[in-house]
Order: sequence, then structure tokens, then C-alpha cells
Amino acid sequence: TLSDLPIPYGRQNISEADIQSVVDVLRSDFLTQGPVLPAFEQAVVKHCGATHGVAVNSATSALHIACLALGLGPGDWLWTTPITFVASANCGLYCGAQVDFIDIDARTYNLCPLALEAKLVEADKQGRLPKVLVAVHLCGHPCDMAAIHTLSQKYGFKIIEDASHAIGGKYKNEFIGNCRYSDITVFSFHPVKIITTAEGGMAVTNDADLARSMNLLRSHGITRDETHMTHPADGPWYYQQITLGFNYRMTELQAALGISQMQRLDAFVTQRHALAKRYNELLSDLPLVTPWQRPDSYSGLHLYVIRVRLDQTKQTHRQIFEGLREQGIGVNVHYIPVHTQPYYAQMGFTMGDYPQAELYYAQAISLPMFQDLTHAQQDHVVAALRKELTA
Repeated sequence: TLSDLPIPYGRQNISEADIQSVVDVLRSDFLTQGPVLPAFEQAVVKHCGATHGVAVNSATSALHIACLALGLGPGDWLWTTPITFVASANCGLYCGAQVDFIDIDARTYNLCPLALEAKLVEADKQGRLPKVLVAVHLCGHPCDMAAIHTLSQKYGFKIIEDASHAIGGKYKNEFIGNCRYSDITVFSFHPVKIITTAEGGMAVTNDADLARSMNLLRSHGITRDETHMTHPADGPWYYQQITLGFNYRMTELQAALGISQMQRLDAFVTQRHALAKRYNELLSDLPLVTPWQRPDSYSGLHLYVIRVRLDQTKQTHRQIFEGLREQGIGVNVHYIPVHTQPYYAQMGFTMGDYPQAELYYAQAISLPMFQDLTHAQQDHVVAALRKELTA
């Protein structure tokens, strides 16, 4: 399996301090719904300059409750990019909405603001404007949020930043997650991501009403706050379910790990940038395209994706990929275009719908990128890639 390969594409960095923070919780009074979770929320909110944080058991759950808090439901449309993990689109389906896609920009691989504008013009004529747009910061590189935000003001849609790849990155010199250009930003803390809580995610926002709604939704729609109840409490034990929620809670153990990891976030991202710079230099003479960064952006660098110039190599995409795996390199592909998945094909999507996304998929390979990747390992990756591309 992928995890058995000598060099994985991503891997967590766990310190003794991380381990101790989890042990301390195990010895405490609360394993869930205690004081550590709000402290973790505060650590993330303070880092990114937002006002409210709602920690949950995964970024997928965060996307779901973000959509619900924004009022997405049957009869509505959610738009996103085809080059993302399925969760960025599925969250719309969970709410009973319909989903559509915008093709990607050929250089950033994020959803293209020009394609978005063209699609909005058409949708406006047909009365089919989106209620929510999920802008995915692929690989940690932020979308052109200012352009997207301007369009949202003209066409009246809400924005969720899917920053599952992007904590610690910056847009226009400010940390991703400040929600200056969006309603809600979502982070992921899966082990291959920049920091980890094992499984886990968070939604951050500057809107107190959205935060209150997401807080309710993550824990069964239940409140103990009398100011939100429909009638006075029967006694000190009393609670009310005032909406239909879920059990999307994050544990105290995960939150403790998150707080500890947050202390090394900047160092992690700095190290990823050093590795990316080294990759860029070592790969510069090979028939491939290395990641491009917008000058106003500083990627979280969750992934380092190359695009193979297949017209300049004898090998196919698959042969190169399999050849790297055979040499012990845990490469991956991020992502298979969502619209080509069988579940989405049933809705009428087909190959040819989003040409840039499909071309990207035919060429993309994610190389190993994680904090502890050594120069020796990186040299091995480059040598293996050189061997495959020049075969």
C-alpha cells in the first residue's frame, strides 16, 4: 500500500510535546466537551485574524455545517471547482442543493475567476445563480479571492473558502482564514495536512450568527442557552433541540494535539517553502511544469504538484507514475476531476465539460511534500523522476 512506501507523499510531524499534550488530557476530567477545545478554536482564530472558530471532527463536517448555516437547501445551487476532493462538492448535495462546477485556471489550478464571471452572466439570464460558491485553495495556494468577492457582491452569492490545504498560507500579506473576502473559511487537520489533530477540521467566520448556527449544528441542534430557547427552562438540567443538528464534535484529545501543533505552524510552512524552492531548482531542466505562485500569495504548500509535458517524454502519465511507485516514491494524483466520478456522471456531467481540469488531471503528479522530508529523500525523488522522464 501507499503507506508502506519508503517515501510517502505526506506525513505528520509529532513531537514529544504533542504526545504529552494528549497524555495530559487523558489524565484530566474531560475527554470531550471540556476546556481544551475552545482554547484550540481561539488559537486558530487568533492566528488567522478571524473572530469565531467552530472545531469539528473533519473538514467535510465543517463544509456541511457551513453550507447549512448559509441557508443552502433544496432548489439552491452550490458551485465549486472540479479539481478538489469530492467533499467540496458533496457538501452541497448533503443539503439537498444542486452542484455545478467552474473550470480551473491553467496556471494556479484554482477555479478561474474569468470562467466564473462568464458562467455567472449566463446563470443570471437563466435565473440559476448559485447561492454558495466553494473556493478551494488547491495545494495551499489561495484563489484570487478579491476578484471572486467582487463577483459575489454583484451576483449575490455567499463564499466558503475551502482552505483544507492552506492553513499558514497568506493572501495579500494576510493569513488565510481572516474571512475578509468570504463568509466562512474551512480548515482540515488530517495527518497529511500542514498541522494535524488526527481527524478534524474547523470553520472560522467573523459573523456571530453564522458561528452560533454552526455551533448548534455540530452538536445535535441542542442549546442550554436560555436566550435561544422558545420557552423558559424547566430546571438546571434543561436543554432544547431547536434545529436538526449532527454529532460532529471534536474531542479534547484532538484539540490538545491541535494546540500543540499550532505552535509549530509557521515553522512547518517555512520548511515546506524551502523544500519547494529546492524542488524547483532540481527539476528546472526536466520536461515538466513546477508549481506557479501568484505574486500576492504565500502558499500553505500542502502539496507539491508537477505537470508532465507528455509531448516531450516517451512515457505515458501512468507509466511515469507507476515507475515512481516502483522506485519507492509515494506519489499521488490530486485530484480526479469530481465531475468524472460515476456518482456525478449520473447527474449528466461528462468528459469534455471542463477542459482545463481534464488536461491538468492527465498531467499532474503530487511529489512527496512534508516537513521532515530530508534532502537525501528529495534527491532520491528527483533522481527517480529524472530516470522516468528520460527513459
